[in-house]
Amino acid sequence: MTDSTLIRPALRLRLPRRLWILLPLLVLATLFFYPLALIVKQAFTDEQGLFSAAALHQVFESRRFVGALLNTLQIALLATLGCLVLGTLLSLLLVFTPFPGSRLIARVIDTFIAMPTFLITLAFTFIYGSAGLLNGTLMATFGFTLPPVDFLYSIWGVILAEIIVFTPLVMRPLMAALSQIDRSQLEAASILGARPGRVVRQVILPAALPALLAGGSLCLLLTTNEFGIVLFIGAKGVTTLPMMVYSKAILESDYAVACTIAVVNIALSLGLFSLYRYAAARAGLRN
Repeated sequence: MTDSTLIRPALRLRLPRRLWILLPLLVLATLFFYPLALIVKQAFTDEQGLFSAAALHQVFESRRFVGALLNTLQIALLATLGCLVLGTLLSLLLVFTPFPGSRLIARVIDTFIAMPTFLITLAFTFIYGSAGLLNGTLMATFGFTLPPVDFLYSIWGVILAEIIVFTPLVMRPLMAALSQIDRSQLEAASILGARPGRVVRQVILPAALPALLAGGSLCLLLTTNEFGIVLFIGAKGVTTLPMMVYSKAILESDYAVACTIAVVNIALSLGLFSLYRYAAARAGLRN
């Protein structure tokens, strides 16, 4: 048997694998890389098709863009912090202090992940809006002429809505991590005289750190790029980067500036993701 007869079967086996790799690469190039390249090209070229950073300078010199960038960062950081705090408290309660109906509550929390974000904001409008249930009850009971509860149409209404929407994304990996903690470690810490707060700080949270980083990073990325909640609530004076992209592209037909803001938003998302990877590496986690 010659060497050529041994090589041919190997080529036949390797050829389908290469074809299977080319297929997803073709899909990614068509649906992701090509549109992204068009956005970058539109952001850094002028009307003659030459390279130009005029749109970038125009964007960074705009007070509206600076305000939108600060709003985006503020909403993303505060909403993520709120998701981590609320998700941790609820996860500890459901995992370590089970009560009748706790499994049902855990399943209800799962359904929040499948719900569209506008449904949550619609419910917020029905409850906390100017003509909502809470304001209507307070005005009818105490005779107020104006709605006493008016936080929904501000930046705090957006943050609260995002906390409610994205907290389940923190809870699911966190509850899975907490359920795998050896209960004997908790019992040993309690026998040695450690109080519940110390057990949580020194035993539970270090074991749940990978899940917290995973859920927190996902919330940070999603809140940075959230569009539907801000649009649906219609908060006064609250403009984020995704809202500004929509306004420039759809309402003002300024595609060059819209693409430039979109590139900045993409860079911000990648920077936050890199920050998460750095924090994960510092925490001693693997990919």
